[in-house]
Amino acid sequence: MFKFIAIFIGGGLGATGRYLTTLACSKICACFPLGTLSVNIIGSFIMGFGFLLFMEKISVPNEFKLFLTVGFCGGLTTFSTFSLDVWNMFFAGEFLKAALYILLSIILSLGALFAGVMVAKQF
Repeated sequence: MFKFIAIFIGGGLGATGRYLTTLACSKICACFPLGTLSVNIIGSFIMGFGFLLFMEKISVPNEFKLFLTVGFCGGLTTFSTFSLDVWNMFFAGEFLKAALYILLSIILSLGALFAGVMVAKQF
């Protein structure tokens, strides 16, 4: 039962973090989905860091792993919003912007995951 509570709390914190990040980023640049891009990059870094750190370096309870990965990162990151953003750009005829967003999302999120793994290797 505690596993479900850990996931629930992590998901709530992650979703709140996504909302606050999106609000802050919309003040910087309302013309591009910088908030969604940012949370997906941050979440990918945390996932890579946590995965390697908890699998190879330190021992933590399984509930904490679930809290961080399934809960927090699951609540923080969002593929559905990314998909809707791309759809809206295509519908508005902003094909180059949509292509740039897709490329940046994939390259930067994967890069952040690899960076998280590399940072965790230093511990």
